[in-house]
Amino acid sequence: MDEQDVRARAQAVCDALAAGDIETATAAFSPELQRNLGEVLALMPLPANEVEIDSVERGGSGYNVIIRLAGEVDEVLLQTRWKDRDGEALMVEVSHLSSSEAAPADAATDEDADGASDGV
Repeated sequence: MDEQDVRARAQAVCDALAAGDIETATAAFSPELQRNLGEVLALMPLPANEVEIDSVERGGSGYNVIIRLAGEVDEVLLQTRWKDRDGEALMVEVSHLSSSEAAPADAATDEDADGASDGV
């Protein structure tokens, strides 16, 4: 397992989450994560409008992949840990790095707390 393998597998998870295909996304989860699927999915703003890899870094015996997920009401950064399991890159850990509210879709009815414009 190298960085390219992990990046490709993580990108497949991102693509599946963006498409709403939870079954395909969770195929890359370790058996431990699959047993706690509800807890893992609760970390994610689903449905996700945008899902992308922020970084992939080697760390110890595996890789750390930061994934950004943007939903309708919030955006989160998840730190995922990937390890080689029987020749396959699997996500073995996931945790929140940060979470923030997304900008309101209808700015006319919601106040913008920081006064920033939405831009065009």
